[in-house]
Amino acid sequence: MNMNVFVTGGTGFIGSRLVKQLLLNTAIQHIYLLVRETSLPKAHERFAAEMNDSRYRERLVFISGNLRESDLGLSDDDVGALTGKVEHFFHLAAIYDLNADREAQLAVNVQGTRFAVQLAQQLQVQTFHLMSSIAAAGLYPGVFREDMFAEATNLSHPYFSTKHESERLVRELWGPSYRIYRPSFVVGDSRTGEMDKTDGPYYLFHLIKAIREALPPWVPLMGIEGGRFNLVPVNFVVEAIAYLAFLPEQDGQTFHLTDMEHWKFGDLLNLFARAAHAPEFEMRVNARLFQLVPPVLKNGVMATPGVADIVDELIQSLGIPKDFFAFINWPTRYDNRKAEALLNEAGIRPPPLTSYADRLWDYWERHLDPALFVAKNLEERLNGKVVLITGGSSGIGKATAMRLSKAGATVIICARDAEKLRRAHLDIESTGGTVVSHQADITQPDDVDRLFGMIEREFAGLDILINNAGHSIRRSVMQSLDRLHDFQRTIELNYLASVAITLKALPMMDRRREGHVINISSIGVLSNSPRFSAYVASKAALEAFSRCAAAEMADHKIYFTNINMPLVRTPMIAPTPLYDHVPTLTPDDAAELVCEAILKRPERLSTKLGKFADIVHALSPTLQRQILNTAFRLFPEQARADTANPQGETEAPPPVSPAQVLFATLMRGVHW
Repeated sequence: MNMNVFVTGGTGFIGSRLVKQLLLNTAIQHIYLLVRETSLPKAHERFAAEMNDSRYRERLVFISGNLRESDLGLSDDDVGALTGKVEHFFHLAAIYDLNADREAQLAVNVQGTRFAVQLAQQLQVQTFHLMSSIAAAGLYPGVFREDMFAEATNLSHPYFSTKHESERLVRELWGPSYRIYRPSFVVGDSRTGEMDKTDGPYYLFHLIKAIREALPPWVPLMGIEGGRFNLVPVNFVVEAIAYLAFLPEQDGQTFHLTDMEHWKFGDLLNLFARAAHAPEFEMRVNARLFQLVPPVLKNGVMATPGVADIVDELIQSLGIPKDFFAFINWPTRYDNRKAEALLNEAGIRPPPLTSYADRLWDYWERHLDPALFVAKNLEERLNGKVVLITGGSSGIGKATAMRLSKAGATVIICARDAEKLRRAHLDIESTGGTVVSHQADITQPDDVDRLFGMIEREFAGLDILINNAGHSIRRSVMQSLDRLHDFQRTIELNYLASVAITLKALPMMDRRREGHVINISSIGVLSNSPRFSAYVASKAALEAFSRCAAAEMADHKIYFTNINMPLVRTPMIAPTPLYDHVPTLTPDDAAELVCEAILKRPERLSTKLGKFADIVHALSPTLQRQILNTAFRLFPEQARADTANPQGETEAPPPVSPAQVLFATLMRGVHW
């Protein structure tokens, strides 16, 4: 018996696989696939192999429409042509994203389902098939059976509530001839690992990778224990629906497409940690303990200056949505005995997660890891852009120039030393980047005028300015009593010269109706590092200027970012022998921070230690002052490595003590 089916959401990851599975059913004469007009090229690409195969070409028909419109946007001609000719209607189109806003989920998951049911009724469809989710059960505390619906609880999250409401619409508006499918967390193909997005358990992968890069695999870690989670591969879900949809006498049924095994959060984390060859969480703290903390105390901690920013930055850096942490204690288990019994007759069952976890990890790392797309996103941001980097002949400036020029920007570097500038130019050019070098002392107004005259003539403007040129002085206040010139020359270069450059750049950016000023500031502004009063004060002044300017230029789309750069191994710190023995960033590491600033355009970019120092100062300036005074006494004055004594001999620096190395290691990146 030949039949026709109609499918929404058939170009998605699950939907396209279901369509291909349905094409294998020779009893299906035509599959009418709803596609938005703008998505037709994507649909042809997704089904290119099928459209080139004579067995499937005539059976797959694209119908133009839109889930957000009545009758799903079908024309009157299409509705007339399909009426009475479609036996099965598969509604898969929905938002499967915990991060989506409530309005979008209501429009698609609820109103879209209402439109789908109304169209199916108009087409005189026999059976309506709804792709729902275990989310329809909410966070039910206990075992949720396939015949349960109204018992769902904790539906406050829009994803849960809209999936529950879409089921209710089908049950109430359609009648008894429906079939509802509730898959659990759907992961990639168990045979290949293939997946198209990162959500659900994939949110953990970035965390696991970060730990793997920081620690050897044998290090035992303390983690969090939570509720039990259920995962199934996409190929199982597709095979199950394609089989259950056409079994006789199953109308009015709901099927849990779940695995019998529910994984504890800690065990699930360790399973993927093993797949990644990362350290495992040997000791675990039950996440339910955090629920015992009084809300007043939690809210008070989050209200502490800087704490919310650190939490947000940490979560963002891990690629984990905030809502994810609300679900760690997942309380629901899913009884799938009815679906399992029917599927067992056909030999369809989910493979053990342990048999394919490594494939999921491997596919994610090769195809979905966000780090793979940083270079592409940076290239898109820098395409056709002109970037000026001061102090570009060495250190952070040179490394940044190399990185940005390789990403496609036209980079202008300037510096005082003509020979160093020439060598830097050749090094950058040898990597294939586009670079222009211009000798200039940015503390001299005439040099600045000539620099910007060249930029105006050659490039007619500027897109990104990186104020990198700077000078650092390591000397205590009591050793500077007769050295006011130290403060004057530091202010002159680090603050006044950078402001002068910025004032020249802003009109050029304003003409282009967009721009970005990036200041290479210091972690010392946050940590208030002793012995660096001249340097930190000059950087703090530049930050204050930029914050004021940012408020004025916001509606001009000109952004300002202050990077509180940790200690970087550059020629600027070479004269201080102590820094030969402490951990630092490399210039390439610093260049990656600049790239992050270009991509995200934050007001401030700093390391976690820098933000922690800022919080300590906000909570207890006295405590921070005591810590810094301890460091001040621990790290005494040192002569520069290139300084000679009165006899004309270069003095050997004092030996570095283990205590100094330990303190500097714990406070990695802070200037001492």
